[in-house]
Amino acid sequence: MNYPDEWTQKEFLENKKRLEKEGVAVVLVDTILSPIEKADTITYNPYELKQYPEGSIFVFYCDTGKATMDRLKEYKEKFPQHHCISLKGGRGYWRKNMQLLDENDTNKD
Repeated sequence: MNYPDEWTQKEFLENKKRLEKEGVAVVLVDTILSPIEKADTITYNPYELKQYPEGSIFVFYCDTGKATMDRLKEYKEKFPQHHCISLKGGRGYWRKNMQLLDENDTNKD
């Protein structure tokens, strides 16, 4: 499956929910040693990342998204068995209270 080079926070949350139901690991990777509040992140560690199953998706973030986008080719070469994506806007655009509502959560009249 082909994935874009960049996901917004909303795309990350939607795709993580959908893909994990299908058994695909979607991991938010901290490249700046600054975890995102209320988000499940792991610190960039090539050895640890290579332990994830083939086909896992790594979403790398920095402060603005620019550095991870610039280094995306490097990440893809380092992890050829995985999918590498940059988080658009990085940590700075992350909305800690953004959440997805299930279709069942919406008010029905």
